[in-house]
Amino acid sequence: MKKTLLLLLLPALCHAQAPMLLSEAAPASVSVSADRLTRIDRVLQEYVDQGKQAGIIALVVRNGKIVYHKAFGMDNPAAKTPLKRDAIFRIASQTKAITTVAAMMLFEEGRFLLDEPVSKYIPAFKNPTVLSTFNEADSSYTTKPASREITIRQLMTHTSGISYTSIGTKEANAIYAKAGIPSGIGTPMNSLSVSIPALAKLPLMHNPGEKWTYSLSTDVLGYLVEVVSGQPLDQFFRTRIFEPLGMNDTYFYLPAAKQNRLATLFTENQAKQVIPSPIQGGVSPDYPKQAGTYFSGGAGLSSTAVDYAMFLQMVLNGGTYNGKQLLGPATVRLMLQNQIGALNVGDSKFGLGFGIATPASAARLPVSVGSFSWGGFFGTDYWADPQQGIIGMVITQKVPNSYGDLNDKFKVLVYQALTGLK
Repeated sequence: MKKTLLLLLLPALCHAQAPMLLSEAAPASVSVSADRLTRIDRVLQEYVDQGKQAGIIALVVRNGKIVYHKAFGMDNPAAKTPLKRDAIFRIASQTKAITTVAAMMLFEEGRFLLDEPVSKYIPAFKNPTVLSTFNEADSSYTTKPASREITIRQLMTHTSGISYTSIGTKEANAIYAKAGIPSGIGTPMNSLSVSIPALAKLPLMHNPGEKWTYSLSTDVLGYLVEVVSGQPLDQFFRTRIFEPLGMNDTYFYLPAAKQNRLATLFTENQAKQVIPSPIQGGVSPDYPKQAGTYFSGGAGLSSTAVDYAMFLQMVLNGGTYNGKQLLGPATVRLMLQNQIGALNVGDSKFGLGFGIATPASAARLPVSVGSFSWGGFFGTDYWADPQQGIIGMVITQKVPNSYGDLNDKFKVLVYQALTGLK
């Protein structure tokens, strides 16, 4: 499997090394049918008209050309305010890929090796323990020594044994809540330098490397970036990634001048009708408008469709965009390999920071083997296809959402519009 992914990715990555800036172009110029793209309009408008979503933003790029970028529905249905293409949305876990790129930039500088223990740089992770028994009545527990230490690679692949706050295992949810470990969403106060060492002292849910468990590992990785670089994570992102790429609308906490562009967050009532989201679990929907010092590498950013497409195009270009080389092509190739061996994430594998499509994935939907993807808690989904030069994003802002089938339909609609394959 690993060898197959590499062989398929190599030609595309080598071809993509030439600088490529995003710009709007006629679909036909990159072998995409303008007529077939209108099928996307119909489907997304139906989701709005049927009350499944208040608003949707969709973007399609091929070979560095934006061939589709539209907004449907309302940002404020009561006021009849339309959703705009340049709306800033909460990208949540789409932050993870950016944090992983930041760490890999330091890896390229020789600051660390991927299979070194995290404790070499964050001493609190020395001598980790694994949960042995758990008492649901009072969230007390016993532990046993872990079989090995957590490595930096395991942080990037979610195989560390760490879990998540609120959306993790029931044991982790209780243990982390009792210890005050933040999820990274709507927690502006405090800092990584306080929360991550505290997390390090709590038990792992399994031995490092044994399972794939979605986790706060990328928040730990963000703190590693701070420790190794000597910069706060927001500053590293701004100076080393956002400014070089031209990502001018991506922030942990929005400046006052851009707060009016933050998309409304929605939820569902018992009848599955779309309504504005209230404060939930103590988290305000307006958390990106707050002033904060907590920079969650796993979930903290807000961005726009075009900004995030610039980031993904950099990866498709083999690490280069806007005349700036953030990563070497060999490093990008490393990130897009299967890094979890025989473990699986559904029918996919996982690289460094990205889910990776396998032959099983490509048999279910028309994405190419080796496409990389992920999404965000509030209803965002992206993928990039090195073989076909495609970036696709469909963006909503709604939790919970009973209509998650939109993501797969959108992939089908994008690929059916191609008039030529590579």
